[in-house]
Amino acid sequence: MQVQCKAVVCPTRFKTQNFCEMLRELCPELDRTPVGMIKSSRLPDLRMVIVTDSRQPGMLHVEDVMQAGESQHHKELMMDLQSKLSFDEPINIQFTSGTTGSPKGASLSHHNIVNNAYFIGLRMGFGQRPQVRVCVPVPMYHCFGSVLGGMCMALHGITLVFPSSGYNSRANLEAIQSEKCNFIYGTPTMFTDMLSQQDLHKYDLSSIEAGIMAGSPCPPEIVRKMITDMNMKELMIAYGSTENSPITFLGFPQDNEELKINTVGCIMSHTEAKVVDPTTGEIVPLGASGELMIRGSCVMHGYWDDPEKTREVISQDRWYRTGDTASLNSLGYCSIEGRIKDMIIRGGENIYPAEIEQFLYTHPKVQEVQVVGVKDERLGEQVCACIRLREGQTSTAEEIRAFCKGQISHFKIPHYVIFVDSYPLTASGKIKKNILKEEMETKLGL
Repeated sequence: MQVQCKAVVCPTRFKTQNFCEMLRELCPELDRTPVGMIKSSRLPDLRMVIVTDSRQPGMLHVEDVMQAGESQHHKELMMDLQSKLSFDEPINIQFTSGTTGSPKGASLSHHNIVNNAYFIGLRMGFGQRPQVRVCVPVPMYHCFGSVLGGMCMALHGITLVFPSSGYNSRANLEAIQSEKCNFIYGTPTMFTDMLSQQDLHKYDLSSIEAGIMAGSPCPPEIVRKMITDMNMKELMIAYGSTENSPITFLGFPQDNEELKINTVGCIMSHTEAKVVDPTTGEIVPLGASGELMIRGSCVMHGYWDDPEKTREVISQDRWYRTGDTASLNSLGYCSIEGRIKDMIIRGGENIYPAEIEQFLYTHPKVQEVQVVGVKDERLGEQVCACIRLREGQTSTAEEIRAFCKGQISHFKIPHYVIFVDSYPLTASGKIKKNILKEEMETKLGL
């Protein structure tokens, strides 16, 4: 709705989400209008729904669309439309979330995505290798899958292997063995899951040469195990964000054991980085901590139709504020030290507490709720909901989680539910989430 989409392409359902039923609830006119002629009061721009795996009333099947394509349409794409397009025009509106948890569409151009994928491929040495066969368990709706996967395939001619329709760590190992994959993409959690398979030694992983780990902080022990247990000679660590198309740092962790904990490689080609004092905006000395800022061809145009939010993160001279605390050393390596934003990163998925808080406030027994991320050995962080119940009410963690099931994404459902009487407050009455997080980790014995 926010970007005035004229068509929606989707499967009937995926996991617990029934997309066709959701669309019927949003647009009840679907079943009453001719296919391709939807006129909805709630979704005035929508004209058609294309389903990939079944035939549904009022919707097109993807095969119908493919069959309808004629030579004149190909001519329109190759000549008429191509002559009007500019490399600076948006090609992808990739949705992310801000610190308030409300969705924002990062408007990425051809220039953003093509350059990012091109320089990623150069740094990975795709052109110098006889063949590159990448096991891709990361979702294609993330920048990781779409740019490091799809766009790198288009630009560098690499082969992508998708192990399964939904994430499955055993399918990853089977794909590596059967398809002789020599590259693997993944988040730390994905690599941890592969390493934890009891019969890991039974798989033939001799084809593996290299991989990219990104999405959340990288535990050093996982890097070591990938090298020793999965034959991975070259494991690169990547750092970036959707707003940066997405990669800004990519490389091998430094040899220094201490720095392996959080170094994310060197700055990408034709990209600038600086670390500034968040209060003054002045650049800090090398090695000192501050807010990491990025400038270059990777920086998005802005948030779609939201100039105010865009101005908050992109300065007039095109520096993007990451919201992350970091430091740079004399060799150009970056160390990510923390997050200014209170975002939770659970297994590579970005979770914003405000979104979960707003949903839990709708529970009739909940008086007040604060959500924090607490540490977790496998996923990096887990969601912890700290709830004050209404007077006279009682509840259980199971009741709260059942309330969430099917209403919010499964990975956002609180793993821990703690009932509290109060929250730690500042002098001005604001809740100190950093203290609350520490209290919960102590209470849970983490």
